[in-house]
Amino acid sequence: MSSNPPLPPWPLSPPAHGGVVLREAREGDLAMARELATDPYVPTIGTLPPHADEAEALAWIHRQHARYEEGTGFSFAIADAETDAAVGQCGLWLRELGEGRASAGYSVAPSARGRGYAADALVALTAFGWTVPGLHRIELYIEPWNAGSIRTAERAGYAREGLLRSRQAIGGVRRDMLLYANIRV
Repeated sequence: MSSNPPLPPWPLSPPAHGGVVLREAREGDLAMARELATDPYVPTIGTLPPHADEAEALAWIHRQHARYEEGTGFSFAIADAETDAAVGQCGLWLRELGEGRASAGYSVAPSARGRGYAADALVALTAFGWTVPGLHRIELYIEPWNAGSIRTAERAGYAREGLLRSRQAIGGVRRDMLLYANIRV
């Protein structure tokens, strides 16, 4: 296994596509973070506590900044392109950059779902990913029941590659995951 190269600089121009801009999370995104914490699934797959109070949500926002500083990858707030209001979060995780691989993830606040924000964010995140030297493959891991996330992946140009049985623990239970990927061409 090769070691990871340093991360490239934070983008000077925020990645954007369609109705979204990907930008750094801000303390002003507190309402979005707190709403994400009300979703029964989102807290099981990340570090946002369920029903986060203000302090917990602010700590989560600060952890998003630390992802880049730690060399883990890029965590972006998904913002509406017209209003700059945060509607969700997405990330490009580069732990396997030395192997030419990354994984991506996205979550949209319940009140903002169904408007194409997740697909636009994933297109923007993927285009940004192709600017990272040495990155050739971006993977998504999606639970088979998550029809919305499957639609998002397919709309953003990701292809289903298979089912990974008992891939990871979520909420203390081993879960099967669909593997979707996009390849640099």
